[in-house]
Amino acid sequence: MSVDLSRTPRTLLVCERSSFLDDQNRLSTQVEQMHFNHKVSVLLPECSSAPSHLEPVLSGFSSFYLIRNLHVYELLNEDFLRSAVYQGSVCGLSYGTRIDEDNCVALTPNGRLTLSLDKDSFETLGFEGKPSSFTHKRRSRFVVSVDLTDKSMAPSGRGNLRLLEGLKSRLQLRTDFLVSHHPGGGASLQPLLSRCDWSEHRPEISRRTLTDLSCPVPQSCDPHSLLEWLGVVDADISSENSSSSFLSTLVCPEPKTKLAHALSVCVSGLLHPQDVHRLIQHLRTHLDQSWLSVTVHGFADSPVSWGDREHGFLLGGENFYNLVMFPDQSYRLHLAVGAHDACPP
Repeated sequence: MSVDLSRTPRTLLVCERSSFLDDQNRLSTQVEQMHFNHKVSVLLPECSSAPSHLEPVLSGFSSFYLIRNLHVYELLNEDFLRSAVYQGSVCGLSYGTRIDEDNCVALTPNGRLTLSLDKDSFETLGFEGKPSSFTHKRRSRFVVSVDLTDKSMAPSGRGNLRLLEGLKSRLQLRTDFLVSHHPGGGASLQPLLSRCDWSEHRPEISRRTLTDLSCPVPQSCDPHSLLEWLGVVDADISSENSSSSFLSTLVCPEPKTKLAHALSVCVSGLLHPQDVHRLIQHLRTHLDQSWLSVTVHGFADSPVSWGDREHGFLLGGENFYNLVMFPDQSYRLHLAVGAHDACPP
């Protein structure tokens, strides 16, 4: 396989500066619109161990559930709709599927069910949909998106019955499925879990202490360079390289300082937006002397990224945002997606 390195794929990066004290800031809305969060990385400069006040917030992230071989028509069950979907705040995503090759499923907190299907599966299902925005002339992938809270999708509604028939009698789509609900958790999901093979999981938390870390000055660093440096730190890659290095030329952007200590904390799993928002609010209320960074990564193979916007993969499936907070309650927000995505909100 040959790769044309002279043509860099298009990417989108939206940058905003605002303050938590500004009533017009859009941060809460933007955090809530990233429904499927895979990992949250927090970088705390001049910190050698996790502050005691942070531990309850990290351990307070909601559990999530892995359902094995779920019949997708179960998501249209009346009991599940009433106990979880109509109450809001349920997140569900097919697990182990690839958005550029497989049939993928997503259920967002606003009650929208999205099926990203290959052409044969879409034609077999026999339900209204539209070509994927990223297949261009080939039309090899289609998207079926329905609002389960709409009157027509009620348990006895015409749309519900038609989709149920297609998923039961024709397509018979099955997938491993990650699902969470906040608040309520397992109690709200019980009508679904009681009919399936499932296991409960807690988000994984890891901590890493960094020493003698070369660090840029966030206020003076351009967004692309800052995000690249944060990625280097998160991936535990050295940025102490010379320009002649054969392995890597990644270096810390100028101007830079040296941190005696820094702490990197990561939480990974199916992370609910409300838990991410609670973490951000907690961090900003305890921020006093230095800045800190929070990076939230979406699932690479999710059918949607922000809100109900379609997500594609192309090379890396990027969809993430980064928040740099300062002691004066100001912040810089960076929202990034790859070439197969609509512009972030």
